[in-house]
Amino acid sequence: MHKTIRGKLFITFLLTTLFVVAGMYIFMRWSISQGFSEFIINRQNEQVKHLVDKLTEQYAINHNWNSLANDKEKWIELLSQSNPQYRNRQPQWIEQAKTEPNNVWPPALPEQTTNRRFTPFGLRIMLLNADKGIIFGRKEALQQLTLTPIRYQENIIGFLGLLPNSNGFSQVSEIQFVERQSKSLIFIAGLMVFLSAILALLLTYTLGRPIKRITTAAKALAIGHYDIRLPVESNDEIGQLARDFNEMAAALDQSEQSRRRWVADISHELRTPLAILRCELEALQDGIRPLTPEAIDSLVGDVMRLNRLTEDLYQLSLSDQGALSYRKIHLDPIEILQEDLSLFHSEFQKKHIHIKWTNHLPSPIRIYADPVRLSQLYRNLLNNSFNYTDSHGQLTITIYRKVDQCVLSFSDTAPGVPEEELPKLFDRFYRLESSRNRNYGGAGLGLAICSNIVKAHEGTIQAFPSAMKGLTIRVELPICL
Repeated sequence: MHKTIRGKLFITFLLTTLFVVAGMYIFMRWSISQGFSEFIINRQNEQVKHLVDKLTEQYAINHNWNSLANDKEKWIELLSQSNPQYRNRQPQWIEQAKTEPNNVWPPALPEQTTNRRFTPFGLRIMLLNADKGIIFGRKEALQQLTLTPIRYQENIIGFLGLLPNSNGFSQVSEIQFVERQSKSLIFIAGLMVFLSAILALLLTYTLGRPIKRITTAAKALAIGHYDIRLPVESNDEIGQLARDFNEMAAALDQSEQSRRRWVADISHELRTPLAILRCELEALQDGIRPLTPEAIDSLVGDVMRLNRLTEDLYQLSLSDQGALSYRKIHLDPIEILQEDLSLFHSEFQKKHIHIKWTNHLPSPIRIYADPVRLSQLYRNLLNNSFNYTDSHGQLTITIYRKVDQCVLSFSDTAPGVPEEELPKLFDRFYRLESSRNRNYGGAGLGLAICSNIVKAHEGTIQAFPSAMKGLTIRVELPICL
């Protein structure tokens, strides 16, 4: 499971929770221990103070410790008064201490020789006189004492010594309290880890489900199912990823449809002239048609049309791959257009198409372009107007400047193009006429090549209905400033 994204998310969430819970447990344990230790120290100080006050009162009666030193039961009574817990039920060590000699304190209990979990407050108290002589206590424990002076009339009359407690607790109830708190913290920590594991499973399922769905869709997309789409269920990164995936799938689907149309169009465009050429050759071979100069001219025409088609396909494939060689220089685009227009002048005259030239440029301009490819662009546009403009029509070429762009507009007369068909004019193999007559127009690749050439020169090309009920092709090329 840890190798999947769900497993990784689950392990991440669970480890994070474990670290947080462990940190909280350690902090809470430390906080309780610190707070309880302060509480114990304060209560111990209160007990010491209370015992000091009682001892001072006892000293004030006889102005010495003799009566107290000879009365062990009085000493035990004072210790009992300093601890409220002893008022209801005296511990076993008090009863044992009463039976021992006066000079034995604290009593040597069997439990003290073992590993006791706490030492009662009364067993850690020793009484010393002013010169630190032992009244109640043991000589071997003097070095461990914490001494509190006992004053009477501003004079030190003795010392109350307190032995250290190994674990800080002096009562069974204190240990029980800490143990209960520790068990509660452990239970809470375990419960938090359990709930966090459930929450981590829910989160990994919630987050992992769309990712798994995307993975499955990506595998389907890889084997050619371009119609697959993902549901967009959120506006977060996962939802955006689903939207991007759908856009990619749509683009691949469109690309696949274009590829299929491309293959079908190419096969159609190549099969038709080859079939015509084959029929004419078979007719000559069978003697059905005589081998005359007219028959040879017809064969040459079919071969030339086939050659133009293959050349257009080659040029288009090169431009799609960016492999067209562009040798750009600074040049005047109007001079090249005039030269190309002069080559078509006689053809336009034969078809009685009038050419109107309008140049609004106040002075010559320069652009950074490839003269050969720019000439190819002009010739394709002029050839398109020649092929698709009715006889006795007109072609208007308008040139002007728009900010830092050189605009060249080619507008012709009828027939026009329906407005809904205008965006398709630059698609390859697109031709408006349904008959696809090769004697009237080309294979539908000219404008596609023009679009690629213009883009390579960082310009734009667009198609609009012309005011003369024909078509306007507008080309914008950046001017060198």
